[in-house]
Amino acid sequence: MGTNQPSPAPKQRAEWIAERLRHAIEEGEFRPGDWIRQEHVAQRLGVSQIPVREALKQLVAEGLVEHVPFRGARVIQFTVEDVEDLYAVRAVGEGRAARYAAARITSAELRTLERLHRRMLLCKTPDDLREYRELNRSFHVAIIEASRRPYLVRTLRQLWVAFPTMGWGNIPQVATTSAPEREGPDAAEHAAILEALAARDGELAEATTRAHIESAAAALVAAMR
Repeated sequence: MGTNQPSPAPKQRAEWIAERLRHAIEEGEFRPGDWIRQEHVAQRLGVSQIPVREALKQLVAEGLVEHVPFRGARVIQFTVEDVEDLYAVRAVGEGRAARYAAARITSAELRTLERLHRRMLLCKTPDDLREYRELNRSFHVAIIEASRRPYLVRTLRQLWVAFPTMGWGNIPQVATTSAPEREGPDAAEHAAILEALAARDGELAEATTRAHIESAAAALVAAMR
């Protein structure tokens, strides 16, 4: 959460602070359970505490931070049950998005997904893990957006902000390496989703997407336990 960028105009300041805090959480500068003190953030970023308070409210709404009465704000700690629930919601929601995407995805969007898939295949763990996870996020979000279902897109993008984007880096078992036994299946499952989308097969796109997310969830939960 460096200070090398100038503070923006007051109306934009809370969003700017929220983005800096999101990045600090995703990068592990703030770990699960860490308290985020308004006064410290304000001093570090050279702003008043008012926009910091607004930024923290935004992060609470996104599920990255929780407000503890009379104590302040701290980074969310994900339990095994949290991960199970988040992935269950993702499996249903992203499966539904993939079904709609199969009918609406453009040739250009398919080519983008294919490029992302090829780039992921070139990544090696653990050296390229950060790049792989960003490519993976882009892959899933691209399918979500191809659904052309605004509410579904907003809801699922929100989930990706909280987890797994932030969660990967804050679960010690998978912070610096992929979940056990997921590298090969991950690639094959992405390929199967791509094939279903290219074939415009909504039922298959939904099934392969749900199976992929459920398989990833099982591996992550096993690693956490």
